Amino acid sequence: DIEKRSSAVTLSDMEIFVFPELIYSLVLANIMSPRIWKWLEDPWFDGIEKMKPYRRITRLKQYIMDHYVFNLDLDTWGLTSKEKEIGRFSSFVSPDVLAQSNALFGYEGDKYYFDIDIRTHFGLDKYEGNIIPYWKTETVEAMDAFRYRPGYITGAGECVSLSTLYAAALFIIARVPLKDIYLMATPLHSQNFIDMEDGILTNNRRLVTKTMWFNGSELSAQARRALENEKITVVAHETGWIHTIYDEATIDPAAFSRFSEKLNGYLKTGFSGSIMGNFLRHKSKLQKCFQFRWPVNGVDHYIGAERIFAYEHGSSYQFTDNTRDKLMAEIEMEEFRMTRFPERIIINDLEDFINRNNIDLDKEQDMSALMQQFCSDCLEKKGMISELKAFIYVKPRLPSMERKFNRIAEPLGINVEMGREAIIDRLKTIRSSNAFAELAFDSYRDLSTADPAPFLLAAVRRNPVSVRGAEGLDYKAIIARLEAMPGESIYDDSCRLAQPDEVWNFGRGDGLEKLLVLANILKAREPLEAVRVAVSGNMAVLSSAEINISLPTRKNIGEVDWVLD
Repeated sequence: DIEKRSSAVTLSDMEIFVFPELIYSLVLANIMSPRIWKWLEDPWFDGIEKMKPYRRITRLKQYIMDHYVFNLDLDTWGLTSKEKEIGRFSSFVSPDVLAQSNALFGYEGDKYYFDIDIRTHFGLDKYEGNIIPYWKTETVEAMDAFRYRPGYITGAGECVSLSTLYAAALFIIARVPLKDIYLMATPLHSQNFIDMEDGILTNNRRLVTKTMWFNGSELSAQARRALENEKITVVAHETGWIHTIYDEATIDPAAFSRFSEKLNGYLKTGFSGSIMGNFLRHKSKLQKCFQFRWPVNGVDHYIGAERIFAYEHGSSYQFTDNTRDKLMAEIEMEEFRMTRFPERIIINDLEDFINRNNIDLDKEQDMSALMQQFCSDCLEKKGMISELKAFIYVKPRLPSMERKFNRIAEPLGINVEMGREAIIDRLKTIRSSNAFAELAFDSYRDLSTADPAPFLLAAVRRNPVSVRGAEGLDYKAIIARLEAMPGESIYDDSCRLAQPDEVWNFGRGDGLEKLLVLANILKAREPLEAVRVAVSGNMAVLSSAEINISLPTRKNIGEVDWVLD
């Protein structure tokens, strides 16, 4: 239990993979946080309660776009080793399963990821041998605190941070019920599915509607990447979770079935002339095999498809919607030719055929008829049809329903009509009977009500950045550096504490938090030496065989006496 609860504090990618309860504990920690609730005071959200649901969500999206950037700096939270982490998790999951399912332990995905060299794509190639990055997830406070780091002017976070931030903000700001929000993780990505209308996918900072999913743009290609090429390892919902590697699950089977049905519907569309055009936008390598017939001064002219799509860049018009005429009017005359390209398929004729015959790619007769339309030596027909079918239906690889479902004893029971304090009171009430609620207080770092042992264990075992940063410095120099930092915590609440590497990375901390940084460095240098950290009144004291130091603290966690041995 201490391993899981301390993991709820550090929230690394590998910990969330092994303990699927953690991703929802972070959502609840963000819901309890005063930070997102304060967004409602921003003029940007004036009148949001009068907006329609989708308008509220797009309003929220723009706020997140303006205030956060995607961050995948794997060095931010330091390094560990495969052996160390496999040892930690050996009683929960086998090393072979980890290697097959988690990027940090060897997973490289399907053929697509081998083609792009996934370790290089994510920056993992610079870690040789057994060294791996922690790749931690951030609370909203830690995301906000990135503005204190060089090179950042806003908050930041990686995909899990952004997905859990979105889930909490959708609930608080956009008033989306938790029952309609599903978090899903693949080995290399984390996204949310919102059960609204045809479905909405969050993808890092952006939103993707079903129409956008099939528009063939570069943004949709990025959003499609994970679901096209990876299995979904974890789905988390207010009712529980299901994980591809565990035989038991806690999610409500009816909720999971609904999610599966809605996600499948979102990922599938009918075939039409406009979808064919979107497919060509998506598969730019095929554009050279197609041409478009267009009247210029009353006379039919022809233009290569690649030139049309090139003109879309920088234009507000598109070839595949009702702004086609306006896009074509923007194209320079010299781009057209009076004679057709001999080896290219005419898009107009293909669109007419598709729309007139209501083609169903699942029917062999329709497929055969469609194949006859692709009369060009430029195309490898079977390969193109296969890619086309994959474009109009991405079949999600979800965890199987063949599980033993053990429902969570007490439902969360929180709704959009409740205020922050009422939600916190409710979560406190159900802590002993709801794992999400119990772990949420560890993720929240509330040392006034949570057992401090998980927080302290994480503080001295999984905070390598401050240890590395202090290399070459004696204790006097380390103390001087800590004392020179602003004495403000990144956490607003007086009962919540930052971890040592958060203090070090963001260059600020309450006196008690600074002493925990020093304790972490002391324990790294002298593992067998006992270190005592105590709080009495407004003073925090650290004492060891070598050091005795007091710093003022504004943390209101009562009088404590912690011995780190």
